[in-house]
Amino acid sequence: MKAVVFDIGNVLVAWDPHAAFLPELKADDAVRAFLERVGFGALNLRADQGESCADLATEISDSADRALFASYPARFHLTIAQAIPETWDIARRLAMRGIALHGITNWSAETWPVGLATHPGLATLLDQIIVSGQERLLKPAPEIYARFCARTRLEPETCLFIDDSEKNVAGAISFGMEAFQFTTPRALEAQLLARGLL
Repeated sequence: MKAVVFDIGNVLVAWDPHAAFLPELKADDAVRAFLERVGFGALNLRADQGESCADLATEISDSADRALFASYPARFHLTIAQAIPETWDIARRLAMRGIALHGITNWSAETWPVGLATHPGLATLLDQIIVSGQERLLKPAPEIYARFCARTRLEPETCLFIDDSEKNVAGAISFGMEAFQFTTPRALEAQLLARGLL
């Protein structure tokens, strides 16, 4: 195995969209209701594929909801305040063993600079990072894994992909990579030990 390829959100960096809107809406129930009302999950996925939050907000009929969603990029830093340090430690151990580290993330091009500013170590921990919003390609589409392999000149079978999404893991496997679903750092460590990578 030449390379380990990490998803970032909820693997290396905890992501909690509730945190963006809690200061404004004050209560967890109110945040959940807002996210459901505007269809946040679907809109966020479109942002991850390259659309801007300002453009997406125009589809929301309620003016208060529209303004709050449009403010998401300015609030985004609140959603990624915490790294997952145990995963970073595991990644560094892999690097010490000579294994290349890369990333493929579904992440908006609009908020990716905030991610790097909040967690600047990502740019040094991971050599090549494929950001869906910049590429206008989303996991689990095979094209995003192909883009990664073309850019790194790695064959898929030489890569181990780690993601918290079962669909994204299945997409990587279909493309020819080894892959497994991230649940906890301890489980990740066990998987890597079993493969002789740690």
